[in-house]
Amino acid sequence: MPSFSLENDLSLQSAATIRTEQERLLNEHVAYCRRHSPYYRRLLAGLPERALRLEELPLLPLTSKGDLAEHNDDFIAAPQRAIADICFTSGTTGRPCRIAYTTSDLERLAYNDARGFLAAGLSADDTVLMTCTMDRCFIAGLAYYLGVVKIGAAAVRNGLTSMESHAEIIRDGQITAIVGVPSFLAKLGHYLQDKGIDASGIRHLICIGEPLRTRAMGLTPLGEKLESYWPGAVYSTYASSEIVTSFTECAGRCGGHPPADLALVEILDDAGQPLPPGREGEVTVTPLQVTGMPLLRFRTGDISFQLAADCPCGRRTLRLGPILGRKAQMLKVRGTTLFPSAFFHVLDQIDGVDNYYLEVSGQALSDEIDLYISFHAGDMDSLRIEDALFASTRLHVNLHSVSCTEARQKVFGSSRKPVRFFDLRQP
Repeated sequence: MPSFSLENDLSLQSAATIRTEQERLLNEHVAYCRRHSPYYRRLLAGLPERALRLEELPLLPLTSKGDLAEHNDDFIAAPQRAIADICFTSGTTGRPCRIAYTTSDLERLAYNDARGFLAAGLSADDTVLMTCTMDRCFIAGLAYYLGVVKIGAAAVRNGLTSMESHAEIIRDGQITAIVGVPSFLAKLGHYLQDKGIDASGIRHLICIGEPLRTRAMGLTPLGEKLESYWPGAVYSTYASSEIVTSFTECAGRCGGHPPADLALVEILDDAGQPLPPGREGEVTVTPLQVTGMPLLRFRTGDISFQLAADCPCGRRTLRLGPILGRKAQMLKVRGTTLFPSAFFHVLDQIDGVDNYYLEVSGQALSDEIDLYISFHAGDMDSLRIEDALFASTRLHVNLHSVSCTEARQKVFGSSRKPVRFFDLRQP
């Protein structure tokens, strides 16, 4: 049974030590998949049972979200009596995928997020306001809570409640860190400023679910807005339910570190070949020391890149750049290829915009884009929305004004995280 102690951080050890330990964990992981996972038992039947070097990771089969949806039950590698928690995530077919976690997996989850919090500078002296939910099978909300407890800090589980509720807790003056979705935290920062509530004691914002850095590693407009309320406090993270591993920025805030003993990470091109640092491709993760639903080379569908230089913090593991978009959300409009974030970054810079979402439709070679926007001040014309979007994307798209209530229901009504992209394209 794996043991997860915070005493020694493998990521800070020598490159040789990291390599030796990762190869040991990889081979234990492959052996576990052979013995306990019906899916991988079939897939690995033709491969020789010998020790693998890290360079030989591409010899192992890739796993897609479609595989997980189609063969969901066959990925479970533990008996029912060993399962401690179950969550559901939508697969590419639209059918819910069951993700099962053993008690060991939950301990791993706590360790994973504790490592991330410590890297970002949190300690046992912090009091952390949790603005994310733990219900509706949201494994991340549970993970953040377990991580806070693991480092010995105090968690305030206020969840997805009103601005007034969070403000009252912050007014007390004990909160030193917040975990939450950046777009929500930006609204919270504006509310606190508007009400004259002192939030200067908050030194860390652990931001989840939305990227905060550009391709050049600068802050996005949303990140800049957060920094205007809490200077130097913004830390970005990336994770998913399937890989149960997070990439959290350290104090250097220059890319996300995965714990060295929990994941092997590749950036792959469309043909499934590994790419060197700096090249954009699909984030592919082999999560180590998982016992409930172990995965090999899981293709997340997210596009990013590996940063080449060593990190000033001393961690000798891969640093992941920001998520640039999802493969499935790539847009092709009149000869231009881009991700929805190209539109979202523009809207994040316009103060009068309250919320927004995008619908894409079409069957031909060119997608049709409809962008729905709500406003708390001004309107489509007075804020020159069309001009701002065209200046950045060189595209004219269909723009629609909607009420703040309608936009919020659309964005926050169907998921545990904000959903701003709706794909209506015909297959």
